[in-house]
Amino acid sequence: MAKMHRSASSGRFVKASTAARHPSRTVSERRGGRATGRSRSASTGRFVTKAYARRNPSTTVTES
Repeated sequence: MAKMHRSASSGRFVKASTAARHPSRTVSERRGGRATGRSRSASTGRFVTKAYARRNPSTTVTES
């Protein structure tokens, strides 16, 4: 399982160096399981509600 980094603003995968420069705007996680469809805060790493994700699209990542 590789560690993946995703930009919260664009939703695209980014390099580890980009994630290190912008830790509050990227989500880093080990992938290997199936998608959950849940949203996660880029700044805290915690799962958040759909309403929070809609209000804060630039700092949340929704797993699909």
